[in-house]
Amino acid sequence: MQVTLKLYAFLTDYLPADARRSNTLALEIPDESTVSSLIAARALPPRLVHLVLLNGQFVPPGQRDARRLCAGDVLAIWPPIAGG
Repeated sequence: MQVTLKLYAFLTDYLPADARRSNTLALEIPDESTVSSLIAARALPPRLVHLVLLNGQFVPPGQRDARRLCAGDVLAIWPPIAGG
């Protein structure tokens, strides 16, 4: 099934070079994939995966293993950001 992965800030470094400008990557993933399995498959360091939204809704860390992805989903991920 196909989903869209969006990575923000310096996480765009984990995208192929041609996807970094748009920060978006269309992916073909196995059925039954979860938020956590997609994060692991893209080799995103867990300490850098801070804010995770699935179709615009926050997915807390404790729910990422169980939250299954569906065709057409958009998974957006931000690293921890400091400043002020």
